[in-house]
Amino acid sequence: MLEVLALMIPLAPFLMVCFIVWTKHQRKMAEMQLRLGANEAASSEAHARLEERVRVLERIVTDRGYDLASQIEALRHDAPPPRPAAPAPVPDVRDTTAAH
Repeated sequence: MLEVLALMIPLAPFLMVCFIVWTKHQRKMAEMQLRLGANEAASSEAHARLEERVRVLERIVTDRGYDLASQIEALRHDAPPPRPAAPAPVPDVRDTTAAH
């Protein structure tokens, strides 16, 4: 028993340093886990808001009263689109005598 005690006394400072480093590491890990939990909570809240927005948009698009394709087809069959007018001639900027 005395031999074990004689061996432990010189090792005590090293063991204490190891214990201190270990406790600091454990504290840092706990802080990181708390931050990660807060980030996950904020992320899941933002995710839920985005899901709700997508649901609303899906409801708008899939609503029977909002049938965009049939409305476009109805417009196509009512009247042909007007033809664009011929573009006006562009004056030649190099001709300086016509301006004077």
